Amino acid sequence: MDRRLALVTGASAGIGAALARSLAARGYDLALTARRRERLDALADEVRLRFGVEALVLPDDLADPAAPGRILAAVDAAGRDVDALINNAGYGLPGVFVETGWQEQADFLQVMLHAPTELSHRVLAGMTERRFGRILNVASLAGLLPGTRGHTLYAATKAYLVRFSQSLHLETRPLGVHVSALCPGFTWSEFHDVNGTRDLTRQSTPAWLWMGADEVAEVGVEALEANRPVCVPGAPNKAIAALAKLLPEDWVLALVEAQSGRFRKP
Repeated sequence: MDRRLALVTGASAGIGAALARSLAARGYDLALTARRRERLDALADEVRLRFGVEALVLPDDLADPAAPGRILAAVDAAGRDVDALINNAGYGLPGVFVETGWQEQADFLQVMLHAPTELSHRVLAGMTERRFGRILNVASLAGLLPGTRGHTLYAATKAYLVRFSQSLHLETRPLGVHVSALCPGFTWSEFHDVNGTRDLTRQSTPAWLWMGADEVAEVGVEALEANRPVCVPGAPNKAIAALAKLLPEDWVLALVEAQSGRFRKP
């Protein structure tokens, strides 16, 4: 195949599906993975019809440590290489740390931290050999702010993805590989439905703080092509991130704590 292939994790809905469409519009074939096969099949049919690209459907659960190997083996069996990796799969785990089971936290770390790191490591050698590659790690504005009470590991894993992306960006910049971290704020997607916080966040946060998944995805892909190490979409989010750097950390921590009740379940 002459076209390049993009592997998108968490592609069944929200930002992941939007990123898949944005890449397909740019001529990438797709390898789509998430847990829900029916959603992936529908997206694959859509991009084939709209953009004339090929799409592999690879349902799997990244909470299983063996999943990254299975997914890449399936891509290889199809005779394809991963030219772009979109590490988008993720979710929030409500509750405070001591009141959640360790297996829940372990699964969370596997999906949010270990899987994107392993996938990046596994595909990077081929990218550098071909002198072309794209890796987009979908982090969060939360990764640029102090952690909050509840959803204990969410900000921590997102901060890891930001720093990981920055280091990898510097290592691969001379090798034709672009690496970026996308740090969206509030985005209309299923994320808040899964957490059971949609009504809470919708009622307590102003509409101007929210962005659509398609808009976030387009900004993220543009940043990846431009090889910007960190991308914060939206002027309000950029202002929040800048303010967090300028103010003393204890001030920012107090501000975040005061506001967290508006979008975190008690």
